[in-house]
Amino acid sequence: MKEVIGVVPQEDNLDEELTVIDNLKIYAGYFGIPRRKAVKRGMELLDFFQLADRAKARLRSLSGGMRRRLIIARAMLNDPKLLILDEPTTGLDPQARHLIWQRIRKLKGHGVTMILTTHYMEEATQLCDRIAIMDKGKILLEGPPGELVENEIEGDVIEFRPNGKSAEQAALKLKKQGALIEKAGDTFMIYTKYPEMALNTLATQEHHFLLHRKATLEDLFLKATGRKLKEGG
Repeated sequence: MKEVIGVVPQEDNLDEELTVIDNLKIYAGYFGIPRRKAVKRGMELLDFFQLADRAKARLRSLSGGMRRRLIIARAMLNDPKLLILDEPTTGLDPQARHLIWQRIRKLKGHGVTMILTTHYMEEATQLCDRIAIMDKGKILLEGPPGELVENEIEGDVIEFRPNGKSAEQAALKLKKQGALIEKAGDTFMIYTKYPEMALNTLATQEHHFLLHRKATLEDLFLKATGRKLKEGG
């Protein structure tokens, strides 16, 4: 079974005392890959993950993004059919994150099946054909991300921060129009299929802040798992 599965753990478990290519050669030994083949395969992967020029570098000289790319490269040494990635871009800056996304998309294009765990909803939207939203070990929703957003939550979101005491009256009127309303701090989140009607209702209200946008996977995640639960940590 190990011959067809690659695993990218969340923790960084690279060997600090070895060079980049030596980390790959040692790991290849666990799969019985001959040394010459391991070096060839390792260099191909380092080139794919834009690390070929760091092959002989010590681990301590690598940035966080480079180390994550090396861990993914290591998981691909045995040419797996299934790649499991646990929070592959946690803690990385946007540039490093997008580079890893680009490489993961190319692996998908080469026919590698992937299981990805992530708390970044944009990451799930960008990389996954199907997602499962889980909370406390229970699957709440499952399906293609675009279809889930379209079918499981109202299509438009209006973020509204009122200035005055009439907000509750406006909220009640919006509910009668079929809108779903949640409160996050002092901001009302209005989920609606009829944004023009909701905006007309809110036009009569004094407000500090108003934003109209399309619903996202993050909105669906918060709705499915419970916004108050997430606010409470």
